Amino acid sequence: MPTRKIYERPVIKKLEGNMPNKFGMRSAHEPTQSIEGHAVKDLINEFGSPLFVISEKKLRKNYRNARQAFQTRYPKVQFAWSYKTNYLDAVCNIYHQEGSWAEVVSGFEYDKAIRNGVPGSKIIFNGPDKTDSDLRKAITNNSLIHIDHLDELYMLQDIARESKMRPRVAIRVNMDTGVYPMWDRFGFNYENGQAWDALNKIMFSGLMDLVGLHTHIGTFMLSPNAYAVAASKLAHLAQSLLNKYNHEIKYIDIGGGFASKNTLKGSYLPGSDVSPSIHDFAEAIASALMNSDYRPKTPPVLVIESGRALIDDAAWLLGTVLANKRLSDGRRATILDIGVNTLFTAFWYDHLITPAQPITSYTEDTALYGPLCMNIDVVRENVNLPLLNRGDHVVVHHVGAYNMTQWLQFITLRPNVLLIDEEGGKHLIRRAESLDTITSQEIMPAHLAHFDL
Repeated sequence: MPTRKIYERPVIKKLEGNMPNKFGMRSAHEPTQSIEGHAVKDLINEFGSPLFVISEKKLRKNYRNARQAFQTRYPKVQFAWSYKTNYLDAVCNIYHQEGSWAEVVSGFEYDKAIRNGVPGSKIIFNGPDKTDSDLRKAITNNSLIHIDHLDELYMLQDIARESKMRPRVAIRVNMDTGVYPMWDRFGFNYENGQAWDALNKIMFSGLMDLVGLHTHIGTFMLSPNAYAVAASKLAHLAQSLLNKYNHEIKYIDIGGGFASKNTLKGSYLPGSDVSPSIHDFAEAIASALMNSDYRPKTPPVLVIESGRALIDDAAWLLGTVLANKRLSDGRRATILDIGVNTLFTAFWYDHLITPAQPITSYTEDTALYGPLCMNIDVVRENVNLPLLNRGDHVVVHHVGAYNMTQWLQFITLRPNVLLIDEEGGKHLIRRAESLDTITSQEIMPAHLAHFDL
């Protein structure tokens, strides 16, 4: 028997081909039927749904483009991969193969970097939570320790006195760069003198080697000029050290936080139109350092801790439609097997979501929900999409940053993660969770092991 066609009611829709006006952005719906040469339906059939897919080719291309952007503008540049952005071992090792050090913010991440084979001297240890044992391990491994607060500074002094070892340290500096709210909960403030006071304490103690200055001014930053302000203020601190102590620091670490091409919730224009390029950030930072008054005999190394901008667009999340329904106000709602526990960045971004099969010309404003039995499980509050039917597949774009570190085992289990190498080969780099994955960490008291219902 012939396949029965789906009825589509007629609709009149105004088409806009130019810049946005009161009717909004022009809607363009092109299906994403393949990823890196592999059909989406085949990937889902083989590895399940949902499924994260990462492109090794794109990771390496992004890194090389960023390195070229900075190295053509400043003589000494060193990247340090931000583990918290995505700490899957295979992902980290791609960046390490490209020459990136490791930047970590916990003892767990530090141990992961060591296990990956990163030399201790090429690990930057950031963050406010470093235990005594974390610090001792980092000192023994000759790692770079970025001091976040005075309690940490005093802990390091005590360890240095006791162990007779000299920690290699920098301080994290927070400052007013013209972007608000200001990130001032981490590090020492520049404007009120906290940073200069901490530097003097380090120099006067004589127990540590002050080798760098560090800042991280925010996340998803859209203003290259804010980095220029930050670089200038760090350079001023470096010159003050040179003037007072004749001490040259070895590096200035400008952190990360560069925006990707994702679209922030509430933005009128898409991120692809408003986010600065990596070259914009490089130009602002390098020019600020070279135009500053800091003039050491040996220019300091510029350290970049970029994460999001190097990986966001190198990963996709493939999913499947579970159901459709009408809400009480008449809106169309589509339920996916992708929830906010898997796509954590749905809280921040209006992710581009495309169908993974041929589509018709009819579209409708749709609310996209995940499978969780929680009202907050909203993937997109409203998005114009072609009609999707049960069993159809979708592709969520730009999901490489934070989703595979901030995802949650909540109601459903976390899915497979697939890497496609530069030759198109498929590699499962993280297996989907099972019930055993979860219960293997549980301990059942003997008196609770049996029951009768």
